[in-house]
Amino acid sequence: MSATDYQDVVERVVAAARPYVGAGKVADYIPSLGEVDPNRFGFAVATVDGRVHGGGESATPFTIESISKLFALSLVLGHDGKEIWKRVGQEPTGDPFNSLIPLQLSKGIPGNPFVNPGAIVVTDQLLHDTGDAYGAIRALLRAETGDPQLHVDAVTAHSEETTGNRDRALAYLVADFGNMLNPVPETLNHYFRQCSIMISCEKLALAALFLARRGVRADGSRLLSEEDARGVNAIMLTCGTYNEAGEFAYRVGLPCKSGVGGGILAVVPGRCTAVAWGPGVDDKGNSVSAAAALEAFVKLTGLSPL
Repeated sequence: MSATDYQDVVERVVAAARPYVGAGKVADYIPSLGEVDPNRFGFAVATVDGRVHGGGESATPFTIESISKLFALSLVLGHDGKEIWKRVGQEPTGDPFNSLIPLQLSKGIPGNPFVNPGAIVVTDQLLHDTGDAYGAIRALLRAETGDPQLHVDAVTAHSEETTGNRDRALAYLVADFGNMLNPVPETLNHYFRQCSIMISCEKLALAALFLARRGVRADGSRLLSEEDARGVNAIMLTCGTYNEAGEFAYRVGLPCKSGVGGGILAVVPGRCTAVAWGPGVDDKGNSVSAAAALEAFVKLTGLSPL
């Protein structure tokens, strides 16, 4: 597919998603997200050669939220191989992403790295490995996008921290079962900040291209083995959209990772990444307009491997 073809697809996706823009509800349990205009929308595609094609508000930064979890996981896998799988599982869940019940039943081993307790464990491991989990994620995003200005939004980070009692409960329950390496407040400080990084559709699509390149970064170095890159994509497909992953696999058929900030990232291995953003989310935490956009993208391009 040529650059012109991709730009045409982007414009058609934006048109297809337009009826869904404004649908859903902003995640106002995080106060700063509650102030975002739900009628905003952006869409971008980045191809493995580093070209970016955007439409709508594709250059407008939004809060990365849970999409940061895949970058934390990738850095941990790149550092210690498969050791993280002793601390967190790989199974999808039918429970909400912040549920305490399955964590109690599993004796502190989260079901997968994309539910909140699993992501906290991954951040805890990254903090142990690097001494600065948030800094490592920010450095990766800056390097892959070529943008040294990517930063945390202090207002959102404060909102995350002041409303994060459920995450504290999850982290302390994990710690009670002996599955935390660092003090809970220290790990959560990094976790809240990584979720509060501001990034646009275009930059996020660039940042995740190493997953489309089967583990190879923008500078040609390898972050992940091919096996681990395939594994991250697989977990995105089965676990990346909270307890709505089955429906996403059916509708979109691509590895996806969503965030309650309204972004959804999709990976087409060997070809491209696509990112849609619409602040209104459904009751599972996935953007209504972004989901519609990615469904349209797959129908227009036929790029789903399924």
